[in-house]
Amino acid sequence: MPWYIFAGVAVVVFFAAIKGFLPKNSVGAFALLYSVGILFAMIGDRIPIWKEYVGGGPILAFLGSAALVYYGIIPEASVEAVKIFMDTADFLDLFIAVLITGSILSVNRKLLMKAFLGYIPAILGGVIAAFVLGALGGAIFGIPMSEIATKYVLPIMGGGTGAGAIPMSEIYSSVTGGDPAAWLSFALSILTIANIIAIIAASVLNKLGETKAGAKFNGHGELIRNAEDISKLEETRVVKVTAREVAAGLILACAFYVLGNILSKTLIIPEFTLMGINVKIDIHRFAWMVILVAIANVANIIPLELKEGAKKLQGFFSKQFLLVVMVGVGIAMTNLGELIAAFSIANVVIAGLIVLGAILGSGIVGWLVGFYPIETAISAGLCMANRGGSGDVAVLTAAKRMDLMSFAQISSRLGGGIMLILASIAFGMFF
Repeated sequence: MPWYIFAGVAVVVFFAAIKGFLPKNSVGAFALLYSVGILFAMIGDRIPIWKEYVGGGPILAFLGSAALVYYGIIPEASVEAVKIFMDTADFLDLFIAVLITGSILSVNRKLLMKAFLGYIPAILGGVIAAFVLGALGGAIFGIPMSEIATKYVLPIMGGGTGAGAIPMSEIYSSVTGGDPAAWLSFALSILTIANIIAIIAASVLNKLGETKAGAKFNGHGELIRNAEDISKLEETRVVKVTAREVAAGLILACAFYVLGNILSKTLIIPEFTLMGINVKIDIHRFAWMVILVAIANVANIIPLELKEGAKKLQGFFSKQFLLVVMVGVGIAMTNLGELIAAFSIANVVIAGLIVLGAILGSGIVGWLVGFYPIETAISAGLCMANRGGSGDVAVLTAAKRMDLMSFAQISSRLGGGIMLILASIAFGMFF
């Protein structure tokens, strides 16, 4: 929009926020999130090093909005409006659901089957390398391997906060008898540091792929090497996509999300004993959603017109709503105080080595199974080493690879489930 129109919008919204006139609903939240997001994005996209290696405007919007809350610049009533929008209304879930549905339905069926076969090994490769480099960091700073494994690697690679660190703290308590809050406090702090490092690393990987040396490792958002050759094996036709197909794509995304939620509540894996330790695994609705949409695509039960509608809707969400989500995550889901409290040279170096391990391990295994290393390192590596759904959005934004959201959710959700099993074993071994 013309600058003077945006200036008028911003003046109205900021005046309402300061004076307490901003509605505590989705309309008020949208107005504030867009105004703050556009302002930070204009600045971030013009800072030379920042825009090239940290992620540009969207990442500045994420961190800048978190800083505005931390320093009390955004009034509490406006923060509450955003929290209602992000937590109660859960716009982030809608955003991720649309991206999962559109990205999986737009993938060639043969490519999709090949991708799923090699993806779990790539995740495990990143986890193993994270433990190895984490141990190296522990040796440098004199921290024992037991502490590195349980206090650093497990929370960082655990798939986020809600589906990772929090249930992991309960496992810690049940296995060791210790205070879960004490373990969780440090876990969230070190996870916050790793999340920031992962975002920066994603931007660096994107720039590396644009260099001459990194070109052959760069799939430009495509996970599988030789994808075009595989795609030619399946017939395609051009279809006209209207607003009705786009609306149908939204209905599909919501329906798959609801079905995934049903399965997460009904198909519960019973608690089992592993090496004398009780293990409980909850499969997240997004994990079920990834599986369900993939089955629907492979079985070819969704007409091509609706697949294209879902793909177009995904493109609209990932581009036009990105700033809304990034500022929303910064205001409602990011505690800058946690990062400041945990900031030390030792913690930053160890977290950096663990993130580097996730990159190298997943990238190398990805290459061996026929994937592009940069795409694999971003989705199977960095999306294991961040703060779950909100971290996935930030990492993929910095990497300019939002089409990898479905694979990012496999990392955060199914990969996080694997880490809960490993946590049960590790806590039993080291305590």
